[in-house]
Amino acid sequence: MAEQANAPGHCSTREVLQSRERPPLSVAALHEAVPRELSLQDWLSRLERQHPVSIDMGLARVQCVAERLGLVGPGARRIGERVITVAGTNGKGSTVAMLEALGRAHGLTTATYTSPHLLHYNERVTLDGQHASDDELITAFEQVDSARHSDAGDGQGVISLTYFEAGTLAGLWLIAQRQPRLAILEVGLGGRLDAVNIIDCDVAMITTVAQDHAAFLGTDLENIGFEKAGILRAGRPAIFGSDHLPSSCAEHARSLGVTPQVLWQDFVWQDACEQDLASPARSSADGLWRWQRLSDPVMTLEALPDPGLPRDNAASALNALVAAGVALEVSCVRHAMANVQLKGRMQWVQRHGRDWCLDVGHNPHAAGYLASRLAAREPSARPRLVLLAMLGDKDARGVIEALSPVVDSFVVATLGGERARQASELAVVVRACQGTVLAECDSVAEAANWLVEHATAGEVLVCGSFFTVGEALAWLDDEDA
Repeated sequence: MAEQANAPGHCSTREVLQSRERPPLSVAALHEAVPRELSLQDWLSRLERQHPVSIDMGLARVQCVAERLGLVGPGARRIGERVITVAGTNGKGSTVAMLEALGRAHGLTTATYTSPHLLHYNERVTLDGQHASDDELITAFEQVDSARHSDAGDGQGVISLTYFEAGTLAGLWLIAQRQPRLAILEVGLGGRLDAVNIIDCDVAMITTVAQDHAAFLGTDLENIGFEKAGILRAGRPAIFGSDHLPSSCAEHARSLGVTPQVLWQDFVWQDACEQDLASPARSSADGLWRWQRLSDPVMTLEALPDPGLPRDNAASALNALVAAGVALEVSCVRHAMANVQLKGRMQWVQRHGRDWCLDVGHNPHAAGYLASRLAAREPSARPRLVLLAMLGDKDARGVIEALSPVVDSFVVATLGGERARQASELAVVVRACQGTVLAECDSVAEAANWLVEHATAGEVLVCGSFFTVGEALAWLDDEDA
């Protein structure tokens, strides 16, 4: 799963996941009127300081402010005609991107809320395919701040919100103002206690379940699955994007009277050259593919273009839209699959005589998928080098072991911030996995420059964190400039 959030004013993710204490604003500061004409950067800096911990699990505070904003509770109107929520360890971002592309291709107005962002906070909210403007976000933050300070007669007084909670409420408020025909919400850390889960969905999706964020979710996959399944709603369709989810997901669905629709059981995909749908291919080979829904309504879409994103997620997105009542047209689906784009997910960029692949994968499950995609490429792509930088609370050994069969050597870099893992620490892990370390660098930009100056031609994979890809994209932008 992606890291939860970004700190303001930096080109990549920065919200600290650890529930560490930090100096909060004083009581007087919490009550004071917010100065007018704050910039977006001012707002983000203020939000980062206003709550004593960066993650505060639970929905009571955010639910109360949401009621004051009219987002939930008696008399609240829905934020959109159809609402799809997407949870999971990996694959949420690509699923949201394809849902949005498919919705727009079918003529629906759309809005999405996602986290984290790579370069700009505005990426978190898209309205009809456009990132929210600074002015729109500032207005939303003003509304949220006014609501948390308001005397609503609920006995709660002033309510303190985390950076992520305030940003989520602002995003939901903006979406509600647009009343899109399709609202797509990415659920962050966990699911059950995530701020996004205050919104009741029409369709809930769980992409994958794997270990990540162990400090908050633990290492027991059944417990992690239960947390993810907390986004399910009684009587509403549930889409499982894997047939290997923990049994706790299905058990929770049954407790709500919901029969989940499961990939490879209720819907499948296959390469166009394959004929036997009884044994669907689980590869991600290039070329056209087909999608088939096996349960009511039964339907098949042929000759779909490769979206360049996981086809498991593409198949799940198609099934979710059917469950949400969208009548799929094959021409619209083809257009969406041919044109969907998502930064930082198998994103290829040509610079300095070589191909750079940027992917935010930061756990063994994501690294395994990445390795399978790279293995399918032409052998002439070798040598393949890896620019790797990771946070200290991630499974570096698992990621390196997953990548090692398809790469030749590593250039490791240090990320900034309290959770950073030093390049020297990563180098030790690489060597313990029998890998070759070409250089240890103090930053992603330094590592990229080292590769340009010293490494022979070949593909470069940049991965390990949203931080890593964000800083690499910033470096590439500087190079373009």
